[in-house]
Amino acid sequence: MDGVKAEDFFAYGLDKLDKTINKLGSNVRAVNVNTIPGLNTLGISMARIDFGRRGLNLSHTHPRTTEILTHARRRALCLVDFQFNRGHTRVVAIIALSSQNASTITIANAVFGSKTPIYDEVLAKAFRVDQKTIDRLQA
Repeated sequence: MDGVKAEDFFAYGLDKLDKTINKLGSNVRAVNVNTIPGLNTLGISMARIDFGRRGLNLSHTHPRTTEILTHARRRALCLVDFQFNRGHTRVVAIIALSSQNASTITIANAVFGSKTPIYDEVLAKAFRVDQKTIDRLQA
């Protein structure tokens, strides 16, 4: 227990609104074993997402992790793999994760930014769209 201090068990700032002035209109603040060393070996972490008007948290997955999300302010549309604030006010979401250091894979990066490109024909069939739509998505 040498070197353990009270700060290893606390996170500060989750009660404060974050800036959402960016392309997505949202900001994710992760609280995990890197910010709270006391979480080590507990298998848990959390995050806070601030959504500005029409803010978006991109489609994503958390490999080997379960996610529970709740909205702390107002209402937002929450689908399985992404969150979008349809409203005209700010929204805050709190997320609990079953991993002490959960990873995130953004679907758009994995599909359209893949180092080994996925053939356009495969993308068009997988998403049931035409080539013109794939061209626009990749632009």
